[in-house]
Amino acid sequence: MPLPPIECARLSPFDATHLGDVRRAFDGADAVSLGQAWRDTTEERFAPTTVRVGWREATLCVFAELTDVDIVTSATRDNQRFWELGDTFEMFFQPGGREPYVEFHVAPNNRQLQLRFPDAGWLERAAPEHAFSQALLAPGRFASRVWVDTAAGQWCVLAEIPASAVCDTAVPLEGTEWRVSFSRYDHTRGCDAPVISSSSPHALPRFHRLHEWRPMRFRA
Repeated sequence: MPLPPIECARLSPFDATHLGDVRRAFDGADAVSLGQAWRDTTEERFAPTTVRVGWREATLCVFAELTDVDIVTSATRDNQRFWELGDTFEMFFQPGGREPYVEFHVAPNNRQLQLRFPDAGWLERAAPEHAFSQALLAPGRFASRVWVDTAAGQWCVLAEIPASAVCDTAVPLEGTEWRVSFSRYDHTRGCDAPVISSSSPHALPRFHRLHEWRPMRFRA
């Protein structure tokens, strides 16, 4: 059964450098949890993630809180293959009525990965050895901030994403609808494979199944 739309409301002003202020700004926003819909039961090492969204001016704001017993990444620069290098939080966006979509990552050291795909079937048509490089976007399309609390076993991400980073032009957000999905790769040192999870009810562990993403509505 399809999940209801995520309601993305206008945010009050907040200080993006202060975690407490960010949390207060998103208080009351729709909370989206990540899971493993393709499994009968979640993996033993599964750790919760909560994502909240809001917007201000022509910018989508995403706030994620990730429980993590081993916060790790070996990423050293932007636009590396973060999912192979450690923990990463992933965001997928497709504006309503358009075929292209984007995939943005943030690692615990605040490195960013930015990709754009022409349509839902492009990855299946593209040559595997060239797909990643062909989809890469130049860094700097969005802003992010990360707070890491190793003692608490948590890291938090704030991503501020201009509409132009997704739509290729500055467009009004209020009243529009996108399709979205959030996911993560949760690596633990000493384990052979990461635990992956998604906000979408994927029948298979493949995050590019766009027909299973949720709608998100921008409202006042």
